[in-house]
Amino acid sequence: MTTILRKKTTCLVRWVLPLCLFIFMPSTLYAQTEIEEEEEEEEVEQVVNEEDELMLTDAEGNEEVIDFPAAMTFDLDSLMDIYMTKNHLTTDNDCRMTDENPEYSREEYIERLSRLPTIIEMPYNEVVQRFIDRYAVRLRHTVSYLLGAQNFYMPIFEEALEAYGLPLELKYLPVIESALNPKAVSRVGATGLWQFMLATGKQYGLTVNTLVDERQDPIKASYAAAHYLSDLYKIFGNWNLAIAAYNCGPENINKAIHRANGERDYWVIYPYLPKETRGYVPAFIAANYIMNYYCDHNICPMVSRLPAKTDTIMVSANVHLEQIAAVLNLDMELLRALNPSYRQSIVPGLSELSAIRLPQGDVGRFIDFEDSIYNYEKQRLLGKRAEVAIAADVEPDPATRPTVKRKSTRSSRNTRAKSRTTRSRRATANRGGSSVTVKRGQTLSEIARRNGTTVEKLRRLNGIRGNNIQAGKKLRVK
Repeated sequence: MTTILRKKTTCLVRWVLPLCLFIFMPSTLYAQTEIEEEEEEEEVEQVVNEEDELMLTDAEGNEEVIDFPAAMTFDLDSLMDIYMTKNHLTTDNDCRMTDENPEYSREEYIERLSRLPTIIEMPYNEVVQRFIDRYAVRLRHTVSYLLGAQNFYMPIFEEALEAYGLPLELKYLPVIESALNPKAVSRVGATGLWQFMLATGKQYGLTVNTLVDERQDPIKASYAAAHYLSDLYKIFGNWNLAIAAYNCGPENINKAIHRANGERDYWVIYPYLPKETRGYVPAFIAANYIMNYYCDHNICPMVSRLPAKTDTIMVSANVHLEQIAAVLNLDMELLRALNPSYRQSIVPGLSELSAIRLPQGDVGRFIDFEDSIYNYEKQRLLGKRAEVAIAADVEPDPATRPTVKRKSTRSSRNTRAKSRTTRSRRATANRGGSSVTVKRGQTLSEIARRNGTTVEKLRRLNGIRGNNIQAGKKLRVK
């Protein structure tokens, strides 16, 4: 029997103009998981909700642990500390959100999932149910944040997915990947809204170096993710398998298919998948459910306020965001939020033409005060020496030599004669005819001096460029 769903008028989404248009517009991804060997498929009888994992118990009493995706374990305080949250999201005082989660029948959940306008399969089972419960009960305040923050990011995601002709329901993958936190970094280094690993990000055109990490750029990372998902679907021809491969890599999916005798169904190869990947597709289904049926679970979205319009300006010189903030009197935290890919707050314009995103009204001011911005505390913020001189060998200052008390004139003459003889023998030994062996710590100037020649001649005789020589190497001196 079809259930008619009535949305509460106090819980309508506050969809504004695509905020992202004003904020951002003008090899393989691995999850470091291992496949656990299992001899036979287990029938799930009971699911117990733990702190950060699900405990499955089959009919024979065997227990199996499924990890929650990392974003389902995030502390809400960390999400509320994001700049966009603090400055553009507020609690909706007109919507009375309680901690009461209504109970619904199994048939109602099945019916709701079937009504979602998707082409990706969204089936119901007990594992999916527990992930829905996780969002609706324990994470209900996180869902409130997600419903508000999606106004900043979903139009970006949808545009990237449309560009590659992909199902738009994939826009909810960042919900389970990063909880819509653009600065999220996993314990294995996956970064940004789409949680790209370093190698995969570079494979799909994202620049990552000491100064720049485009995995944290919402627009560039979204197009890279759409490209990657498109490639995964070409490999498997099944969206649930492609989504699972996004989590653990296509190699692990192929291994699971092989162990399942060639079956290409996520729910059939399920027992052969890594622990986190077993929960990944159920979490994706649950995210699609809760982001559409939140009102039925008494969850109120946070209210989004329209941020200031922004624009970009291209620079060909290095500039620190602090220079811009100081000269234009802008909030440094705002500049970091608008330019999340500059990991050290340095825009490397010298390396390549680079974009800086600014509030629209400040672009003209940047142009007017460009010289002042570049020169503001340049040495402190950007001080790197372009060229340095190497210190030359210095003869000891005679004034600093220790004085020796002379015992007698004859003794002094004998000592000087012995010293000259010793030096002469050492020089002869060092010269050794026409070549010498470089000792540790010796320099070209020292060798030249000891052998009565010049550094330039040594370079010419031995084909040396510069001043670097290797200990143990023989050098021609004549």
